[in-house]
Amino acid sequence: MGPVISLRDAVSLAGRFPLLAGVTLDVAEGEVVHLRGPNGAGKSSLLRLCAGLVPIASGTAFVLGHDLRADRQSVRREVGLLGHASFLYDDLSVERNVRFAVRAARADLRGVDEALDRLGLGGRLRSTLVGSLSAGQRRRAALAVVVARRARRWLLDEPHAGLDAMGRTAVDELVRAASASGTTVVLASHELDRAGRLADRVVAVAGGRVVAAAEPSAPGVTAGPATPGAEGDDARQIAPSGEAEEDGRDVA
Repeated sequence: MGPVISLRDAVSLAGRFPLLAGVTLDVAEGEVVHLRGPNGAGKSSLLRLCAGLVPIASGTAFVLGHDLRADRQSVRREVGLLGHASFLYDDLSVERNVRFAVRAARADLRGVDEALDRLGLGGRLRSTLVGSLSAGQRRRAALAVVVARRARRWLLDEPHAGLDAMGRTAVDELVRAASASGTTVVLASHELDRAGRLADRVVAVAGGRVVAAAEPSAPGVTAGPATPGAEGDDARQIAPSGEAEEDGRDVA
């Protein structure tokens, strides 16, 4: 069986600005891949591309056998995306939000109760309006949608963000269980140690391109010297490949 995600020189634009400047990447069935890179590197855009939400200007992109240049709609029903926005309705309860999303994806509703329980959203929280939840509880509810849909591929953007210690542990357990069942997981995270322990492979993204890849046990993922003035652990490990961000925009 070939890769479930296969990108070759994939370019995506926002107007004239390149969100992705030529990404080449293969991801195998059941693999957990950790995307690393500084803010604005293109990690979120890459996840959105794989979810069929970002159009391709040039290159090729296949996800689950779907050609994303010809058909982005079909892949959306088969992948679960956890983005920065929750895409939840504030005036619906947690349970109704999850059920609505599962129905929209034409998935089996029998996964709803298990997903809510595994993410600590049972009891009174399941009937609480999403607009009344804390940021961490909203994050759990958004992740419950991905879990309940039983999507074949998970695309997770900073899945630990806003969660307490118990929530972060729950995310780790869910990712490990999903991978063990054959689900492919691609996650973008600045939490290098935690995400590295979950991943089978680390992929470095900078300047809208994949610039390096390594096993998570490797001493470091590097792609040239550190960028002057860069901040954070990712910036020290990963240098952009020549493309400067325009106008300081964060497009990840």
